[in-house]
Amino acid sequence: MVVELISVGTELLLGNIVNTNAAYLSERCADLGLSCFYQSVVGDNEERLTDVIKTALKRSDILILSGGLGPTADDLTKEVAAKVMGRELIMHEPSRKLIEEFFNKKGSKPTENNWKQAMMPKDAIVVDNENGTAPGVIIEAEGKKVILLPGPPNELIPMFEKNIVPYLSGEKSGIIYSRTVKICGVGESKAETMVKDLIDGQTNPTIAPYAKNCEVHLRVTAKAADEKEAKALLTPVLRELTNRFGANIYSMDKDTTLEKAVVDLLLDKNLTVSTAESCTGGMLAARLINVPGISNVYKSGYITYSNKAKRKILGVKKPLLENKGAVSKETAEAMAKGAAAISKSDVAVAVTGIAGPDGGTDEKPVGLVYIACNVRGKITVKKYN
Repeated sequence: MVVELISVGTELLLGNIVNTNAAYLSERCADLGLSCFYQSVVGDNEERLTDVIKTALKRSDILILSGGLGPTADDLTKEVAAKVMGRELIMHEPSRKLIEEFFNKKGSKPTENNWKQAMMPKDAIVVDNENGTAPGVIIEAEGKKVILLPGPPNELIPMFEKNIVPYLSGEKSGIIYSRTVKICGVGESKAETMVKDLIDGQTNPTIAPYAKNCEVHLRVTAKAADEKEAKALLTPVLRELTNRFGANIYSMDKDTTLEKAVVDLLLDKNLTVSTAESCTGGMLAARLINVPGISNVYKSGYITYSNKAKRKILGVKKPLLENKGAVSKETAEAMAKGAAAISKSDVAVAVTGIAGPDGGTDEKPVGLVYIACNVRGKITVKKYN
């Protein structure tokens, strides 16, 4: 079955609200084994919304619309969907009663336009909203299913999980199961080149590369009758990717970030860590601090932006700074050595560079960064641009 998502709301088009509903619904539909080939965002406009729904009905079996079920005049989703599907709107007394009870619990009274939310397409399936006043709606006609959900995520998600998932479960023909291979230290173009033969020859499973911030993710997806069969299909592909990328793979868990993988390694090896930062000004420490369990391994963080701070706090020698400069291999090494010494940590990571926009030269351009890693006295320094 093919599902299509339509997000309704001018605020989405203007960028006033991030469309998290589409991401959530896409993932859940994939879990249910439904194929999603198209997504649309349309404003609160009757003509354009009509066109989008009509187009979607021609190419998809199930439409899921989110947003536009509110009480105001520009909330048009239900009205337009009913019109396209040839259904008149009638008062749904159970919904009217629930809306009245919702306001009574809050100690207030509904306004006249709230009753608009109790008007339902004739013969539609009405889905109660336990967290708001806009019920969900399911319209079935000529083999098509149009599902209308409220826009607020705190209403949409519970409604989808409780009511729509069981409804859609009867439509699935198998599942879509994915694993995400997370890679660092390899660029997107190189990563794709390394798996191009696999991509060119793929059928099921499939491999899709995605460029992330300083990372590359390979999403490996299988379609199967059940999770056990899907995992069996994925196993040889994941094994081959491990052979090709080796230690550059830091996780195959979609919820594991790079910083969490680092903290997990430190915990596993019983190592403590400290950071010394110049150009990053504490951003490295901030990423590590976000990980639960970091307090067991993180000892100290030093922001030594000025040369004086590098000397006074980390013990970087003045002649070294004068001869090699603050942005140099030697200074990064000295910072990592000093951070480990004063914090008495097993591992120290130091960063120094030219962040810009000014301060660069032909010899040391903006973007030049040295990163030093000191693991129990063994120091490695790498240069990046």
